[in-house]
Amino acid sequence: MAKRLMICDDSMLMRKMVAEALIDDGWEVVAEASDGAEAFDLYQQHRPDAVTMDIVMPGTDGIVALVNIMQFDPQAKVVVVSALNQTKLISDAIRKGAQDFIAKPFLPETLQTTLAGCVQETAAV
Repeated sequence: MAKRLMICDDSMLMRKMVAEALIDDGWEVVAEASDGAEAFDLYQQHRPDAVTMDIVMPGTDGIVALVNIMQFDPQAKVVVVSALNQTKLISDAIRKGAQDFIAKPFLPETLQTTLAGCVQETAAV
């Protein structure tokens, strides 16, 4: 059974790059969001196995979406994928519930390994 993924990024090109990297690794993209409010709504509808979350998006940003998702589902697996490679931002996202942080641009293998690790942790528990 394919692992279910939601991709949150305001860039359609980046959503496509994430999808292509993960579909080849056995993931099914069940939802795509272009801002944080849409991400939260779609998470509630689809309850994916994992989420990739950009930080800087118009309207509601990825940190707010992360907090909302974690309040709704404390077991959610969210990996931040952002061009902002700043220590404070990374630690803030991790403190608020993100499983990991991947800086853009990323290697497909890095994304695959990180998400597989998040889902395996859940299966092992």
